[in-house]
Amino acid sequence: MQLRLAGTGGQGQILAGIILADAAVAYDGKYATQSQSYGPESRGGASRAEVVVSDEPVDYPKVIEADLLLCMSQEAYDKYADEVKDDGTILIDSTLVDVDGKVDSRIVPRPITAVARDELGRAIVANVVALGIIVELTSVVSPEAAREAVAARVPPGTQEANLEAFERGRRLAQESPTAG
Repeated sequence: MQLRLAGTGGQGQILAGIILADAAVAYDGKYATQSQSYGPESRGGASRAEVVVSDEPVDYPKVIEADLLLCMSQEAYDKYADEVKDDGTILIDSTLVDVDGKVDSRIVPRPITAVARDELGRAIVANVVALGIIVELTSVVSPEAAREAVAARVPPGTQEANLEAFERGRRLAQESPTAG
């Protein structure tokens, strides 16, 4: 499965990609590669993580055509929406992204940042909310593996808040697009 997580610097897409690859390799026994790209700005510039997960060794470490695209900014949607498989999924943060309807992929809008900010009290955990949605929608890794990887990778002292964000994301995946 090929996943591209895109947004702006400071949203944690790269950490989310690392967690996803860790979950696949260290906890689910799969093969995975993770790569990242970001602008020269540490916050506010474009940021992208790519993760390829497979049951077989990965031949090419970059996403060619995404099975899933996470868009945490309008720029990410505008730039990458056309690079998703026709039967792929585009998960958009409906708090921050408007869809123009020009793609053939399945659009899954969820208020990721609003849930992190308003329900969990920490906008900074939006990336882990998104990770929970991704795991629930795709089963790319097991929820148990993802929880282990989240706990191992997030900054010390933030494990509980991040695990709560992950579980909230899993529930958010099952809600109607207008919920939240």
